[in-house]
Amino acid sequence: MPFPEPADHNATYLSVKAGNAGGAAALDFDASDWQPVTLPHDWASAQPFDATANVSQGYRARGIGWYRRLIRLDPALSGQKIELRFDGIASHATIWVNGSEVAHSWSGYTGVTVDLTPFARYGDDLNWIAVRADASVREGWWYEGAGIYRHAWLITRPALHIAGDGVHGHPVRATDGAWQVPVSVTLGNVADAPAQAEVRARVEDARGRVLCQGSASATVSALDQATATMTLTPGAAPALWSPDDPVLHDLVVELVRDGAVIDQRRLAIGFREVVFDPARGLLLNGVATKIKGVCLHQDHAGVGVAVPDAIMLWRLQRLKQLGCNAIRMTHGACAREVMDWCDRLGFLVMAENRLFNPAPDYLAQLEWLVRRDRNHPCVFAWSVFNEEPMQGTHAGKEMVRRLHAAVRRLDPARPVTAAMSGGFFNPENVGQAVDLMGFNYYQGDYDRYHALHPDQPMLSSEDTSAYGTRGAFASDPQAHVITALDKEAAGWGATHRQSWQAIAARPFVAGGFVWTGLDYHGEPTPYAWPSAGSFFGIMDLCGFAKTAFGIRQAQWLDSEPMVWIDPHWTWPGREGQDIEVLALTNAPALELRLNGKVVGAVARADRIQGHTFHIPYAPGRLEALALDSGRVVARMVHETTGPARALRLTPARRALGSDAADAMAVAIDAIDAQGRHVPVAQDSVTLAIRGGAIIGLGNGDPNSHESEKGNQRRLFNGLAQAIVQGEAGLAPMVLEARAPGLAPARLVLPRVAREGLPAVAPEPPRQRLARWLRSPPCPPGPIRHWRPPPATTIRGTASAAATRRRATGPGGSIAPR
Repeated sequence: MPFPEPADHNATYLSVKAGNAGGAAALDFDASDWQPVTLPHDWASAQPFDATANVSQGYRARGIGWYRRLIRLDPALSGQKIELRFDGIASHATIWVNGSEVAHSWSGYTGVTVDLTPFARYGDDLNWIAVRADASVREGWWYEGAGIYRHAWLITRPALHIAGDGVHGHPVRATDGAWQVPVSVTLGNVADAPAQAEVRARVEDARGRVLCQGSASATVSALDQATATMTLTPGAAPALWSPDDPVLHDLVVELVRDGAVIDQRRLAIGFREVVFDPARGLLLNGVATKIKGVCLHQDHAGVGVAVPDAIMLWRLQRLKQLGCNAIRMTHGACAREVMDWCDRLGFLVMAENRLFNPAPDYLAQLEWLVRRDRNHPCVFAWSVFNEEPMQGTHAGKEMVRRLHAAVRRLDPARPVTAAMSGGFFNPENVGQAVDLMGFNYYQGDYDRYHALHPDQPMLSSEDTSAYGTRGAFASDPQAHVITALDKEAAGWGATHRQSWQAIAARPFVAGGFVWTGLDYHGEPTPYAWPSAGSFFGIMDLCGFAKTAFGIRQAQWLDSEPMVWIDPHWTWPGREGQDIEVLALTNAPALELRLNGKVVGAVARADRIQGHTFHIPYAPGRLEALALDSGRVVARMVHETTGPARALRLTPARRALGSDAADAMAVAIDAIDAQGRHVPVAQDSVTLAIRGGAIIGLGNGDPNSHESEKGNQRRLFNGLAQAIVQGEAGLAPMVLEARAPGLAPARLVLPRVAREGLPAVAPEPPRQRLARWLRSPPCPPGPIRHWRPPPATTIRGTASAAATRRRATGPGGSIAPR
């Protein structure tokens, strides 16, 4: 969409004036043939795979895209503060409002807020918003998507107001053990006169009981900001937040003027104490706690980076089932909604800055991240970079010093770290400028570094990088298939069992973050084309478990007994041949049975390494039993299945919300005549839906080039997934699946009443008439071949002569038009 070149001097003069943007940003640009889309939106996820496109971005074309939107503002909003907030645009963005260029965003991971107030029009004088999203820019070496892929919000505040992300109220524990909540509130004023403001704050527990409260005042000059501060002290010891018991409190801040509350914020906060001890690791509320973390990218099968809120939540719930208690947001700010759910579900979060650069534009991105997330109890550390070549240099150290200082100005409570991949032992390195040393791999150097720096706490900010293809139990390099039995890893990494062994054996290593929790698009290591996705995940791109899921559950899950066994037990043609079986449990003992006969037993189970058996294949029932004092506390069974006979649809939840935004993952698999999952099925499935839409498809195959949109998807090693979204209303959504030779499946999802997100009603595109032009009248002239109508054709009460006078001008001719 090129900008037109001005034709002459006058056009050039006008083109640089406010409100005179050209091209697709112009008010009168004809966009009638543009595709209507619903936000969030990632256009790259709909592109075909292209061998000439960038490998790291998953062989998907990106480029530049435009969005336009008309917005009507109620005249009653005049005089208020009005903001337009984009939570994420991939990757660089320029934003116009009513023909004026009003904002730039230099990162796809950082939100951008536009102050609409001086540009706003009201009533029938509509507002044009135009956004140019430049996704030809790469900020990373993984799939980053394209477009407005997070929520966009229209925000209204009173003239005297609490600024966006303007409340800081993170609880801290004093040296005497007492809790305090220092509260600072940034106020703004868009009125034309100074304003006196009173700010009240209180902390409430889950029942709404007030633990403490206070107030402060401030004078805010016109078109300026001011800060009100106070310290709240709970009268009694509050309940503490932890991953096992994520107790939240509400910090309620009210802006009062003339006795009335005119603005309010309600933020979830948590009382918890994070201390990193150089010898004992993380002490959370005084208890030594190992970080059992995963690194996460933000994309999902079928939808790219435009992941619906409900799917984000479902992914986190899957990680909770894993026994994971921490997430490193790699390598940039995640969605606001993810941070909220980490608070509520109980995850420790390492919040990470995207680009290593203390120049003003990039320092502002780090400051935005800290302001946005500093109230979340889940955040335990700020990471200022990931694997930078300058990490072992004087310049790198100086850069980190400035980033560290920027964080400290906004959040004095949490440690600053950096994910280092070398340079640990250089005379100058960034480890000398951070509070918490972060090791990316280099696990063989843990002991040496600790011996040299016994007073600096450390953790594994990234480890493992083990490979695996879900449902595959033998490697085939020609086909780009890697066994899931935890045998292969990147040269810089280790297997899941080796990596956690190194961390678990060292109390001074606070914990680690596995690369990665789920597979992701792009970075198809160790293979390239036709591989288009990663092999690193504990789960595949759809969230289906690999063998690594069972390995990590055995290592991490303490809340309940578990046992895991792989591979499946359907191997026609391999009768009598040894099958390598991996079994793991977190229970004291383990036993394997084949068709009721004990074929393996371990009196003292190793929950980190697990146990490998070689069992001659015989069709039937293979089961693993977890034992505690001889009692079976957990069981996992694989049975030999017959050929696939039917399809099955399994929803992630029992019902779908009534709004048009709720989404759900539906698992698709094939079952045999006895209703058992067939792990070797590869059937092609066609879907049909009523009462909703299929917004994405996947199957976890990193080598698949099938479209992630549409209604067809092949089962990969027995599984596929559809992401469905319901239409607004309470009518059930019906999803049907068919495959040649198999009985079809039908899923009816009931709807439950749910209030949807507030939305600004769409305005249809229209031509705006700024002024009227009237041409001069034509001179009267003779009219030829005109005859008055017959009198019998006249209707009404007027006479024929009067009718003729109205039809002609004063001189008898037709009046000019």
